[in-house]
Amino acid sequence: MNLKNNWENKNFLIGFHVSIKGSLDLSVDRAAELGCTVFQIFTTNPRSWRPRVLTDLETEKFNEKRIKNNFQKVFSHMPYLPNLASPKIKVYDLSVKTLLSEVSRCMRLNIPFLVTHLGSHLGEGYRRGVKRIIDALNQANNLSKGKVKILLENTAGSPNSIGSKFEHIGDIINGVQHNSYIGFCFDTCHGWAAGYDIKTVKGVNETVEKLDNIIGLKKVYLIHLNDSVGGLGSHIDRHEHIGLGSIGLDGFKNFLRSCLSQQPLIMETPIDERRSDLENLLTVKKIISEL
Repeated sequence: MNLKNNWENKNFLIGFHVSIKGSLDLSVDRAAELGCTVFQIFTTNPRSWRPRVLTDLETEKFNEKRIKNNFQKVFSHMPYLPNLASPKIKVYDLSVKTLLSEVSRCMRLNIPFLVTHLGSHLGEGYRRGVKRIIDALNQANNLSKGKVKILLENTAGSPNSIGSKFEHIGDIINGVQHNSYIGFCFDTCHGWAAGYDIKTVKGVNETVEKLDNIIGLKKVYLIHLNDSVGGLGSHIDRHEHIGLGSIGLDGFKNFLRSCLSQQPLIMETPIDERRSDLENLLTVKKIISEL
Protein backbone atom coordinates (compact mmCIF):
# COMPACT_ATOMS: atom_id res chain seq x y z
CA MET A 1 0.00 0.00 0.00
CA ASN A 2 1.33 3.46 -0.91
CA LEU A 3 0.50 5.19 2.36
CA LYS A 4 1.61 8.62 1.18
CA ASN A 5 -0.56 8.69 -1.93
CA ASN A 6 -3.50 7.00 -0.23
CA TRP A 7 -3.91 9.59 2.52
CA GLU A 8 -2.94 12.63 0.43
CA ASN A 9 -5.54 11.77 -2.19
CA LYS A 10 -8.19 12.16 0.51
CA ASN A 11 -7.25 15.87 0.86
CA PHE A 12 -6.76 15.87 4.62
CA LEU A 13 -4.91 18.78 6.24
CA ILE A 14 -2.91 17.41 9.18
CA GLY A 15 -0.36 18.97 11.49
CA PHE A 16 0.71 19.93 14.98
CA HIS A 17 1.02 22.76 17.39
CA VAL A 18 4.71 23.53 16.85
CA SER A 19 7.28 25.43 18.89
CA ILE A 20 8.40 29.00 18.11
CA LYS A 21 11.62 28.55 20.12
CA GLY A 22 14.41 30.70 18.72
CA SER A 23 12.25 32.68 16.31
CA LEU A 24 8.70 32.58 15.01
CA ASP A 25 9.79 31.67 11.50
CA LEU A 26 11.48 28.52 12.81
CA SER A 27 8.00 27.14 13.51
CA VAL A 28 7.45 26.96 9.75
CA ASP A 29 10.67 24.98 9.35
CA ARG A 30 9.62 22.56 12.09
CA ALA A 31 6.18 22.03 10.59
CA ALA A 32 7.65 21.44 7.13
CA GLU A 33 10.28 19.00 8.44
CA LEU A 34 7.54 16.95 10.12
CA GLY A 35 5.56 16.75 6.91
CA CYS A 36 2.65 18.84 8.17
CA THR A 37 0.18 20.38 5.75
CA VAL A 38 -1.15 22.78 8.40
CA PHE A 39 0.14 23.95 11.79
CA GLN A 40 -0.64 25.98 14.91
CA ILE A 41 1.57 28.20 17.09
CA PHE A 42 1.64 30.52 20.06
CA THR A 43 2.94 33.89 18.89
CA THR A 44 4.47 34.50 22.33
CA ASN A 45 5.22 32.83 25.67
CA PRO A 46 1.86 31.27 26.63
CA ARG A 47 2.62 31.53 30.35
CA SER A 48 3.31 35.27 30.46
CA TRP A 49 1.12 38.37 30.38
CA ARG A 50 3.88 40.26 28.58
CA PRO A 51 4.06 39.46 24.84
CA ARG A 52 7.45 39.06 23.24
CA VAL A 53 8.44 41.75 20.75
CA LEU A 54 7.51 40.86 17.19
CA THR A 55 10.05 42.42 14.83
CA ASP A 56 9.46 43.36 11.21
CA LEU A 57 12.27 41.01 10.12
CA GLU A 58 10.76 38.08 12.03
CA THR A 59 7.34 38.79 10.56
CA GLU A 60 8.77 38.99 7.04
CA LYS A 61 10.71 35.73 7.41
CA PHE A 62 7.65 33.93 8.83
CA ASN A 63 5.48 34.97 5.90
CA GLU A 64 8.15 34.18 3.31
CA LYS A 65 8.67 30.66 4.68
CA ARG A 66 4.95 30.03 5.02
CA ILE A 67 4.37 30.91 1.36
CA LYS A 68 7.46 28.99 0.19
CA ASN A 69 6.27 25.84 2.00
CA ASN A 70 2.69 26.28 0.73
CA PHE A 71 1.03 26.48 4.15
CA GLN A 72 -2.32 27.92 3.12
CA LYS A 73 -3.80 27.68 6.62
CA VAL A 74 -2.02 28.59 9.85
CA PHE A 75 -3.64 28.88 13.27
CA SER A 76 -2.56 30.82 16.35
CA HIS A 77 -3.60 29.92 19.89
CA MET A 78 -4.21 32.34 22.74
CA PRO A 79 -1.85 32.11 25.75
CA TYR A 80 -2.90 30.09 28.81
CA LEU A 81 -3.31 32.91 31.35
CA PRO A 82 -6.28 34.93 30.01
CA ASN A 83 -9.76 34.30 31.41
CA LEU A 84 -12.32 36.11 29.29
CA ALA A 85 -15.11 35.16 31.72
CA SER A 86 -13.35 36.32 34.90
CA PRO A 87 -15.26 38.52 37.39
CA LYS A 88 -11.91 39.82 38.68
CA ILE A 89 -11.50 43.21 37.04
CA LYS A 90 -7.69 43.15 36.81
CA VAL A 91 -7.61 39.65 35.33
CA TYR A 92 -10.42 40.44 32.90
CA ASP A 93 -8.79 43.65 31.70
CA LEU A 94 -5.48 41.86 31.17
CA SER A 95 -7.31 39.07 29.35
CA VAL A 96 -9.03 41.46 26.95
CA LYS A 97 -5.75 43.31 26.41
CA THR A 98 -4.07 40.00 25.54
CA LEU A 99 -6.88 39.06 23.14
CA LEU A 100 -6.56 42.37 21.30
CA SER A 101 -2.78 42.03 21.23
CA GLU A 102 -3.04 38.53 19.75
CA VAL A 103 -5.49 39.72 17.10
CA SER A 104 -3.04 42.47 16.12
CA ARG A 105 -0.15 40.02 15.99
CA CYS A 106 -2.15 37.63 13.82
CA MET A 107 -2.91 40.46 11.40
CA ARG A 108 0.81 41.30 11.15
CA LEU A 109 1.66 37.64 10.56
CA ASN A 110 -1.21 37.08 8.11
CA ILE A 111 -2.58 34.34 10.35
CA PRO A 112 -6.34 34.22 9.67
CA PHE A 113 -7.43 32.17 12.71
CA LEU A 114 -7.00 32.66 16.47
CA VAL A 115 -8.11 29.87 18.83
CA THR A 116 -9.21 30.84 22.33
CA HIS A 117 -10.44 29.10 25.45
CA LEU A 118 -13.42 30.82 27.04
CA GLY A 119 -12.45 30.66 30.70
CA SER A 120 -14.28 30.32 34.01
CA HIS A 121 -16.90 32.48 35.68
CA LEU A 122 -15.36 31.44 39.04
CA GLY A 123 -18.75 30.77 40.56
CA GLU A 124 -20.33 34.12 39.76
CA GLY A 125 -22.70 32.58 37.24
CA TYR A 126 -22.85 31.37 33.67
CA ARG A 127 -24.79 34.32 32.24
CA ARG A 128 -22.40 36.92 33.64
CA GLY A 129 -19.43 34.96 32.38
CA VAL A 130 -20.92 34.69 28.90
CA LYS A 131 -21.63 38.43 28.83
CA ARG A 132 -17.97 39.18 29.59
CA ILE A 133 -16.83 36.83 26.84
CA ILE A 134 -19.21 38.43 24.34
CA ASP A 135 -18.02 41.93 25.29
CA ALA A 136 -14.39 40.87 24.79
CA LEU A 137 -15.12 39.25 21.42
CA ASN A 138 -16.98 42.35 20.24
CA GLN A 139 -13.88 44.43 20.95
CA ALA A 140 -11.71 41.94 19.07
CA ASN A 141 -14.06 41.89 16.09
CA ASN A 142 -14.10 45.69 15.94
CA LEU A 143 -10.31 45.59 15.76
CA SER A 144 -9.93 42.80 13.20
CA LYS A 145 -12.80 43.75 10.88
CA GLY A 146 -12.96 40.08 9.93
CA LYS A 147 -9.27 39.74 9.04
CA VAL A 148 -8.83 37.31 11.94
CA LYS A 149 -11.55 34.78 12.67
CA ILE A 150 -11.67 33.89 16.38
CA LEU A 151 -12.33 30.20 17.00
CA LEU A 152 -13.99 29.28 20.30
CA GLU A 153 -12.59 26.02 21.66
CA ASN A 154 -14.71 23.58 23.66
CA THR A 155 -13.53 22.54 27.13
CA ALA A 156 -13.51 19.34 29.19
CA GLY A 157 -16.06 20.71 31.66
CA SER A 158 -14.25 21.54 34.90
CA PRO A 159 -16.42 23.31 37.52
CA ASN A 160 -17.49 26.85 36.54
CA SER A 161 -15.81 26.63 33.13
CA ILE A 162 -17.61 27.84 30.02
CA GLY A 163 -17.45 25.98 26.72
CA SER A 164 -17.93 22.30 27.55
CA LYS A 165 -21.42 22.21 26.02
CA PHE A 166 -22.33 23.07 22.45
CA GLU A 167 -25.05 25.27 23.93
CA HIS A 168 -22.36 27.46 25.56
CA ILE A 169 -20.67 28.02 22.22
CA GLY A 170 -24.02 28.69 20.55
CA ASP A 171 -25.03 31.26 23.19
CA ILE A 172 -21.80 33.18 22.66
CA ILE A 173 -21.87 33.09 18.86
CA ASN A 174 -25.51 34.22 18.84
CA GLY A 175 -24.71 37.08 21.23
CA VAL A 176 -21.72 38.51 19.37
CA GLN A 177 -21.99 41.35 16.89
CA HIS A 178 -20.52 40.44 13.48
CA ASN A 179 -20.70 36.77 14.43
CA SER A 180 -19.52 35.83 10.95
CA TYR A 181 -16.08 36.67 12.41
CA ILE A 182 -16.48 33.87 14.99
CA GLY A 183 -16.03 30.13 14.47
CA PHE A 184 -15.64 26.90 16.43
CA CYS A 185 -12.67 24.65 17.18
CA PHE A 186 -13.66 21.16 18.33
CA ASP A 187 -11.12 19.41 20.55
CA THR A 188 -11.69 15.64 20.57
CA CYS A 189 -10.13 15.11 24.02
CA HIS A 190 -12.20 17.92 25.55
CA GLY A 191 -15.39 16.82 23.82
CA TRP A 192 -14.94 13.22 24.94
CA ALA A 193 -14.16 14.29 28.51
CA ALA A 194 -17.23 16.55 28.49
CA GLY A 195 -19.48 13.62 27.58
CA TYR A 196 -19.73 13.69 23.78
CA ASP A 197 -19.25 10.16 22.42
CA ILE A 198 -16.94 10.39 19.41
CA LYS A 199 -15.77 6.77 19.67
CA THR A 200 -18.69 4.71 18.39
CA VAL A 201 -20.40 5.13 15.03
CA LYS A 202 -23.70 5.92 16.77
CA GLY A 203 -22.00 8.37 19.12
CA VAL A 204 -20.17 10.18 16.33
CA ASN A 205 -23.39 10.55 14.33
CA GLU A 206 -25.27 11.89 17.36
CA THR A 207 -22.47 14.30 18.27
CA VAL A 208 -22.25 15.67 14.72
CA GLU A 209 -26.04 16.09 14.60
CA LYS A 210 -26.07 17.97 17.93
CA LEU A 211 -23.21 20.18 16.81
CA ASP A 212 -24.99 21.01 13.57
CA ASN A 213 -28.31 21.75 15.28
CA ILE A 214 -26.83 23.96 18.01
CA ILE A 215 -23.77 25.62 16.46
CA GLY A 216 -23.88 24.72 12.77
CA LEU A 217 -21.32 22.69 10.84
CA LYS A 218 -20.46 25.75 8.78
CA LYS A 219 -19.01 27.29 11.96
CA VAL A 220 -16.43 24.51 12.40
CA TYR A 221 -13.01 25.61 11.12
CA LEU A 222 -10.59 23.42 13.06
CA ILE A 223 -10.33 20.07 14.83
CA HIS A 224 -7.86 19.56 17.67
CA LEU A 225 -7.18 15.85 17.24
CA ASN A 226 -6.13 14.51 20.64
CA ASP A 227 -6.69 11.24 22.45
CA SER A 228 -7.77 11.39 26.09
CA VAL A 229 -6.34 10.04 29.34
CA GLY A 230 -9.75 10.34 31.00
CA GLY A 231 -12.86 8.41 30.08
CA LEU A 232 -16.12 9.57 28.51
CA GLY A 233 -17.64 12.31 30.68
CA SER A 234 -14.68 12.31 33.10
CA HIS A 235 -14.07 16.09 32.75
CA ILE A 236 -10.34 15.31 32.80
CA ASP A 237 -8.37 17.59 30.47
CA ARG A 238 -5.30 15.47 29.73
CA HIS A 239 -4.28 14.83 26.15
CA GLU A 240 -2.86 11.46 25.09
CA HIS A 241 -1.05 10.13 22.02
CA ILE A 242 -3.38 9.08 19.20
CA GLY A 243 -4.68 5.57 19.88
CA LEU A 244 -3.10 5.24 23.34
CA GLY A 245 -5.97 6.83 25.24
CA SER A 246 -9.59 6.02 25.95
CA ILE A 247 -10.81 7.12 22.49
CA GLY A 248 -8.45 4.64 20.83
CA LEU A 249 -7.61 3.76 17.23
CA ASP A 250 -11.08 2.44 16.39
CA GLY A 251 -12.61 5.56 17.88
CA PHE A 252 -10.50 7.84 15.71
CA LYS A 253 -11.29 5.72 12.67
CA ASN A 254 -15.01 6.29 13.31
CA PHE A 255 -14.47 9.99 14.00
CA LEU A 256 -12.35 10.55 10.90
CA ARG A 257 -15.10 9.03 8.76
CA SER A 258 -17.35 11.93 9.77
CA CYS A 259 -17.68 15.24 7.95
CA LEU A 260 -15.73 16.96 10.74
CA SER A 261 -12.51 15.49 9.35
CA GLN A 262 -12.90 17.74 6.30
CA GLN A 263 -11.55 20.55 8.49
CA PRO A 264 -7.83 20.95 9.34
CA LEU A 265 -6.63 18.48 11.98
CA ILE A 266 -4.13 19.80 14.53
CA MET A 267 -2.58 17.49 17.12
CA GLU A 268 -1.56 18.74 20.58
CA THR A 269 -0.25 15.40 21.81
CA PRO A 270 2.18 14.96 24.74
CA ILE A 271 5.90 15.56 24.39
CA ASP A 272 7.50 12.51 25.99
CA GLU A 273 9.62 9.45 25.24
CA ARG A 274 6.69 7.15 24.47
CA ARG A 275 6.00 8.51 21.01
CA SER A 276 7.28 11.31 18.78
CA ASP A 277 5.21 13.80 16.79
CA LEU A 278 6.24 12.00 13.62
CA GLU A 279 4.93 8.70 15.00
CA ASN A 280 1.60 10.35 15.87
CA LEU A 281 1.44 11.79 12.37
CA LEU A 282 2.13 8.40 10.81
CA THR A 283 -0.52 6.84 13.06
CA VAL A 284 -3.16 9.28 11.82
CA LYS A 285 -2.09 8.84 8.20
CA LYS A 286 -2.39 5.08 8.59
CA ILE A 287 -5.91 5.44 10.00
CA ILE A 288 -6.88 7.68 7.09
CA SER A 289 -5.37 5.31 4.52
CA GLU A 290 -7.66 2.56 5.85
CA LEU A 291 -10.88 4.57 5.73
